Amino acid sequence: MVTANDPKLKSWVEVPKESDFPIQNLPFGIFKTKYLTPVAGVAIGNYVLDLVYLHENGYLDGLGLPPGIFNQKFLNDFFTLGRMKIREVRERISELLRHDNDELQGDAAGREIALVPMDEVQMLMPVKISNYSDFYSSEEHATNVGSMFRDPKNALLPNWKHLPVAYHGRASSIVVSGTAIHRPKGQIKYPDQEFPAFAPTRKLDFELEVGFITCGETRLGQSIHTAQAEDYIAGFVLFNDWSARDIQQWEYVPLGPFLSKNFGSTISPWIVTLDAMEPFRAQGPEQLPHVLPYLAFEGKKNFDIVLEVLLQSEKTEQTTVCRSNFKYMYWNVSQQLAHHTVNGCNIQVCDLYASGTISGPSPGSYGSLLELTWNGQKPLTLPDGSERTFIEDGDTITMHGYAKKDGVRIGFGECKGKILPPIQG
Repeated sequence: MVTANDPKLKSWVEVPKESDFPIQNLPFGIFKTKYLTPVAGVAIGNYVLDLVYLHENGYLDGLGLPPGIFNQKFLNDFFTLGRMKIREVRERISELLRHDNDELQGDAAGREIALVPMDEVQMLMPVKISNYSDFYSSEEHATNVGSMFRDPKNALLPNWKHLPVAYHGRASSIVVSGTAIHRPKGQIKYPDQEFPAFAPTRKLDFELEVGFITCGETRLGQSIHTAQAEDYIAGFVLFNDWSARDIQQWEYVPLGPFLSKNFGSTISPWIVTLDAMEPFRAQGPEQLPHVLPYLAFEGKKNFDIVLEVLLQSEKTEQTTVCRSNFKYMYWNVSQQLAHHTVNGCNIQVCDLYASGTISGPSPGSYGSLLELTWNGQKPLTLPDGSERTFIEDGDTITMHGYAKKDGVRIGFGECKGKILPPIQG
């Protein structure tokens, strides 16, 4: 058992009830303030713990950390040290924050400097993403989309239950929560027109996803087995892979999505460690037909993470449009990484691997407006009586996620973005 996960632990830092960030979480991120340039921190309650201060003032002595490891714009160099070193640092921070530990608690001046109120910080991109791949691993989502656009009786393509389908996405347009996204433009083929038109998308959508960040690398030609995969995973983030469905429908044959996806994706700023998720392991769906040996695995590889999506227009309050769960994923993260590398593809530190849209078995658990409104045929009604089939300019989409067990609630913070009109020209 990872000591930092003990549900009995209490912190001397006040943690509000239902906070995303109790002492059992301790996610890593990058923040800045009016007085601090970007540095690494850990979330605890309504505060950010400054890791540079801890490191420079001896609180992390004995961990063998390189000088300046936390005084950087990204967590990449820290994650390069590997999952075991991430665990050691998290364990030490947990020790420092425990209610019966006086090391930092008894240092009034140090406490004042090290703990920064969250309302005084700006969260930044936690990592410089090396590469980004997006999977298509929810059976319910793939079935819904296949039923909508192909044959409901043969909704899944023949390969879907044999391998984790994915495509390589655009890392440069992934932005941190709170960054606005402009409505994209592209070619759209309207049903009543012979030729495509160039126009802003009319079917802008969100995709509810969870992503994992790597903390190891492999050489070209090397494969990762499912039993080893978690050694390469630092932790998880929430992820919104914004999608322009009308652009996608015209362009995706034969090579898949391109302009319909690469205009922007939003990531939550806190990386919740794989260690913090240990207590929330869950059994995934039964996989039939049986997978090939390189995709076989033992134990519980799914995670019970409650997910929700809220929509707010410029005229209405936030309203929940979707509630789902990460445990519904047909293909788990270990299988995703094993499949990604089985051909010898080398991975790098701080690669991002996203799950693909996460949909559950009931309509309210569908992870996209494409499904929730069945491609616009069943509009959603907002609190003011207005309707939505897809996202309109001025709408803000916010995603939340949390895992809960034995009185402990581990959350991810917000993954939030507002849609602005297209840039003219």
